[in-house]
Amino acid sequence: MTEADARRLTVCLSFDVDAMSGWINKTDNAAMISRGEFGAFAIPRILSLLDRHGAKATFFVPGHTALAYPETVRSIAKADHEIGHHGWVHENPATFDRDGENKILQRGIDALAEVAGVRPIGYRAPSGQFSPDTVDLLIKAGFRYESTLAATDFWPYYVRNGDVVSKTEPFVFGEPSELIEIPIAWALDDFPLFELTPGSASPQHTPSEVREIWQTEFDYAYANAPGGVMTIIMHPQVIGRGSRLNMLDGLLEHMASHPGVVFESMETVETRWRSENPLDAYLQNGGPLPR
Repeated sequence: MTEADARRLTVCLSFDVDAMSGWINKTDNAAMISRGEFGAFAIPRILSLLDRHGAKATFFVPGHTALAYPETVRSIAKADHEIGHHGWVHENPATFDRDGENKILQRGIDALAEVAGVRPIGYRAPSGQFSPDTVDLLIKAGFRYESTLAATDFWPYYVRNGDVVSKTEPFVFGEPSELIEIPIAWALDDFPLFELTPGSASPQHTPSEVREIWQTEFDYAYANAPGGVMTIIMHPQVIGRGSRLNMLDGLLEHMASHPGVVFESMETVETRWRSENPLDAYLQNGGPLPR
């Protein structure tokens, strides 16, 4: 049996450690900002759960969070989990010009290097938003993968650079770049499923409802996407609540009971997937995306 045969499905557990930064961009109300503080408070119990399952994860950390909670961020690195880039103060990249977005990118890189001694190779856009310059800036900054887009479900792909989007003209596809996408889905994100945001009509779901969504998605991937990658997006301030963490504990047990399921960081996935799918071969084979 080859390594690929033994590894039927990779599960990437990812955590966006927004802490206060996600709220500071919206308000200066201390009551709202304190919701982000819970994210730092919950990190130890999350690390403990991951350790019990022998699971490696990726934590996307804004620079603001790293400087506010340096010991917490260092504890993530010390536990041998990957640290990725998640902006400076969780600002929406699409609201900045190219120079402004680049400065934010560099400020986040500098903060993670100062606090944890890491140079992240992975990026997730705050608020799940790209500007027309984001892909090009990530490539120029030396990022190797990103995890914000959703053009596939369980299959990484090379991100196009140079798409031309118009409301009046046909869509023009750019060319695949060296940047790898490890795709996400909002249905696999805990925040819109669990959290109440003032002014939003999104319903709150129970842990059992969210488990049903995530587990059913896992079961489909296991049966139909051998060799694929399933990404789950979580926020410590959300998933770190007792009932939700118990749900995650049970879900990981269910996943681990299936032969060939591994819990790996996105950095590990990127390295392996790139070696198995060099860009030249990917272009010749057409990749997973229709054009």
